[in-house]
Amino acid sequence: MTARLPSLNGLRAFEAAARHLSFTQAASELNVTQTAISHQIKRLEEELGVRLFVRQNRALALTPEAKDYLPGIRAAFNDLRLATDRLLRKDDGHVLTISTLASLAAKWLLPRLSAFQEAHHGIDVRITTSTSLVDFHRDNVDAAIRYGRGQWPGVRAEWLMADELFPVCSPALANGNKPLKCPEDLRDHVLLHTSNAYSDDWRLWLTAAGLPTDISRQPDVAFDLIFVTVQAAIDGVGVAMGRTAYVQDDIAKGRLVVPFKIALPTDAGFYLVSPQGRADSPKLSAFRQWLVASAQGKS
Repeated sequence: MTARLPSLNGLRAFEAAARHLSFTQAASELNVTQTAISHQIKRLEEELGVRLFVRQNRALALTPEAKDYLPGIRAAFNDLRLATDRLLRKDDGHVLTISTLASLAAKWLLPRLSAFQEAHHGIDVRITTSTSLVDFHRDNVDAAIRYGRGQWPGVRAEWLMADELFPVCSPALANGNKPLKCPEDLRDHVLLHTSNAYSDDWRLWLTAAGLPTDISRQPDVAFDLIFVTVQAAIDGVGVAMGRTAYVQDDIAKGRLVVPFKIALPTDAGFYLVSPQGRADSPKLSAFRQWLVASAQGKS
């Protein structure tokens, strides 16, 4: 005998409330009142004969039974979302939307993208830039290129390339009136910084090189995007802390030079991240194969 399924509205309310641990936030997400969420949860508990939530010091907590129940319900709703997404995307099978960091797009991805387009005329690539993690259930994005350690739950993360830290500057600056022969020569130059995620790069490299972190006698200059920092180095404004993916093309073309042999490996790298349910679609599989080959210098 097949067990009767509980109310779908009750399950939606449970999944949202369990994810937020808040009836108020669940109500906002589902566009209903908090009272409606409370009634739906109570009705679901009565249908199941199991208590799902307890209040602890003004906070909402899941019961042990709810903790066991939640993964299956969450997976079921994810399957429903993905199935619906596939249905609605059927006519957009030729459009591939990739999210990445603005600097990586400008300095690494876009200069290589024409090779993919030449090999795959039937796929239209859309690039969107953001520093936020993609919500594949909400955002109209097929995959994302992200920097980190590859430990993002609920997605497939595939390794692309590592990163190293090392100073870079224009050839004119390296060989000018105050040449850069050894790291101590940085005392006479402006250091170019990138804020936010890369704000600690200079400190890490200088520490590894055995130098004081305030080595420069000149006022430092900071930018909010690393590709702007790199461009400032190309223009001779100062010495930037380079990262492999952002400077390798400029080094290869002679726009930048690496004045010292000290490179600091990072403990993270770039990954192609995609939702499990769409990771093997033909358009994304084609892009993944090309992207991995490009990151390894094979295309």
